[in-house]
Amino acid sequence: MDFTPTEEQTAARDLAAGIIGDLATHERLTALGTGTDPELWKTLSGAGLIAAVEEIGLVGLALLLEEQGRRTAQIPLAATCAFGLLPVAAYGTDEQRARLLPGLRDGTAVATGALPSFPRAPFERPSFPRAPFERTSFPQASCEPAPFARAGRSAEGAWGPRVDEKGRLSGTVPVVPWLRTATHVLVPARETSVGPPRLFLVPTDQRAVAVAAVETTAPWAAGRLELSGARGEPLEGGRGVPDGEVYEGTLGRARTAFAALQAGVCAGSLAHAVAHTSRREQFGRPLSTNQAVQLRAADAHLDTEAIRVTCLEAAWRYDTGLPAHTHALTAAWWAAEAGRRVVHTGQHLHGGVGADVTHPVHRHFLWGRQLDAFLGSPGALLADLGEALAVPERDAEWREEL
Repeated sequence: MDFTPTEEQTAARDLAAGIIGDLATHERLTALGTGTDPELWKTLSGAGLIAAVEEIGLVGLALLLEEQGRRTAQIPLAATCAFGLLPVAAYGTDEQRARLLPGLRDGTAVATGALPSFPRAPFERPSFPRAPFERTSFPQASCEPAPFARAGRSAEGAWGPRVDEKGRLSGTVPVVPWLRTATHVLVPARETSVGPPRLFLVPTDQRAVAVAAVETTAPWAAGRLELSGARGEPLEGGRGVPDGEVYEGTLGRARTAFAALQAGVCAGSLAHAVAHTSRREQFGRPLSTNQAVQLRAADAHLDTEAIRVTCLEAAWRYDTGLPAHTHALTAAWWAAEAGRRVVHTGQHLHGGVGADVTHPVHRHFLWGRQLDAFLGSPGALLADLGEALAVPERDAEWREEL
């Protein structure tokens, strides 16, 4: 594998770094509150960076998201690309691509996703024995939603949204990032309790779609999605791709994208900590000269690099057409497990200043914790990874049956 960016990827990253660095300042972010930054989104779109993602691939998108994370820029770049641009380009029909991609490329359409709104457990492969261990799913706490983790069974016994015989979707997703600014939301839904879900792209400008504001840890303009017979168009795998691969491929790319965002958030938090400990003096010398501070910073740096490297490996494998399911899970686990450590370290190394909610490092702390919750419990991700590694033959046979 080769993680060296191409000239196009490097140029896109540098352009994004310049634009985001100029506009996503601490003062502007403070003034924005919890809203999306329309000026920054328009500038990035006008520079052609969103449209360029189709050419620079998932590796290029990861580099762009790192730059966003460094500044905690409040734009739906990860959501629009992971839940809109990339899945439509990869799995949409020719008609869907011609109709939907122009708006996604120029930023006039904003996509987000409710993936996954249910766990792997409800669609067990009936023709194969269970894994030698049993796992129980528990509802996520409402204060820390985890769309990428296992979700609990609802009171009605259904798992996530359902689709009826007329192709209408009904159900509720408690928290969807960037939903309040989205024009389309990618929703997984199923008709039976067995087999993988199908993905439906649902326009939000219809009466059957209700959006209620939800405040999350980070300012992601999130919302509660309620569908009551909403129309949606399925991503059928226009090139003969089975529904299972459409779902797993989209989920894996989304995990990789948000892990890249976490890598940038951690890098930004650590940069703040390094600058602070280099300036702050105690007993006549900078805090950065203390061995304990150096060790904490070194551990945070290694964690950040681990997130970055595993994310780039997964992205590279997707771009080259290689199997990447376990690699995306690995990147998500590092982003959730190590990301939490890094943002805590960044705040801790600021001492009393780190407790100031108006300090820039606190914003990185909030983003890091939100990404940790969004990607899912590290234990649940590790369990999925262990199952994927332990029973590859069963998964392979199941995919053939699709």
